Amino acid sequence: MGKLKLEVVEKLNTLITAGFGLVAALAWNTAIQSWFERQKVLKIGGPLIYAVFVTVIAVLITIWMGRVTGKVKEREEAAEKRKEEK
Repeated sequence: MGKLKLEVVEKLNTLITAGFGLVAALAWNTAIQSWFERQKVLKIGGPLIYAVFVTVIAVLITIWMGRVTGKVKEREEAAEKRKEEK
C-alpha cells in the first residue's frame, strides 16, 4: 500500500507542477502578445519569430531533459544491480 501511495503523490506532484507551468506559460503568452500589439514593427512578424524561438527552446529543453532522465535511470539501474550483487 505504501508504494501505491507514493506513486499517487508523485503523480499528483507532476500534475500540479504541470498545471502551474501551464498557467505561467499562458500569462507570459498574453503579456508577450500584448507587447507585440503595441509595437508597430513587430505586429506582423513578431508572433512568428516568437513561435519559432519558443519552439526551438522547447525542443532543446526536451532533448536535455531526456538526456538527464537517461543518466538518472542508468545510475538507478547500476545502484540496483550493485544492491542485488551483495
